[in-house]
Amino acid sequence: MLRKRPEILKVDSSADNLIPDPSDEDFRRAVSVLGQGGVVAFPTETFYGLAVDPFNEKALEKLFRLKERPFHKPFLVLVQDKNQLSELVSSIPQVFLPLMELFWPGPLTLVFPAGTHLSLLLTGGSGGIGVRISPHPVARIFGQMWGRPMTATSANLSGMAAARTADEVRHSFGSGVDCILDGGQTSGGMSSTVIGECKGKLQLIRAGVVDFSSLLQVTKADA
Repeated sequence: MLRKRPEILKVDSSADNLIPDPSDEDFRRAVSVLGQGGVVAFPTETFYGLAVDPFNEKALEKLFRLKERPFHKPFLVLVQDKNQLSELVSSIPQVFLPLMELFWPGPLTLVFPAGTHLSLLLTGGSGGIGVRISPHPVARIFGQMWGRPMTATSANLSGMAAARTADEVRHSFGSGVDCILDGGQTSGGMSSTVIGECKGKLQLIRAGVVDFSSLLQVTKADA
């Protein structure tokens, strides 16, 4: 059963801790919550994110209500490696290949053509799906133990500042979040850069940590 108050689970966020331990009770608990359709907050390289199972319609609905988010806005998704893209996308634009090689894991979200099986709640009816790989140790281990893609929308009410600590998550959402993996304070600053593709060319959707000009240079060099 999911609890009425969020569980705060203190976890190791050291960069050396990237190997999942199946016996780790805190991560196992977070994975269990996710599997029950719950919401788990966890740290990323920028802010705390909110994870639900992206293939669970009820969990997506819960996430929309929790964030008070307009239903036309899509959620971005974390994967642990490029092999998991097959669960989400219908194709991989050629221009994204060098970016994935150089900037993943990292704060770069790429918007791929979405698989037709994905919920409209996940894509916002846009036909695209934003994906990235986080380099944060807690996000990596949590994702590896979950074993599938998971949402990573920022932990904030729509239009408000994103949370940098577990306490800020709890203050914003209270019992709306079922579990918080407390990996300490995140760096904050800018969010991930969001990039789309149109006719083989990069499109800047949201400016962020990774400078758009550096992405353009990489794709020109690879042409």
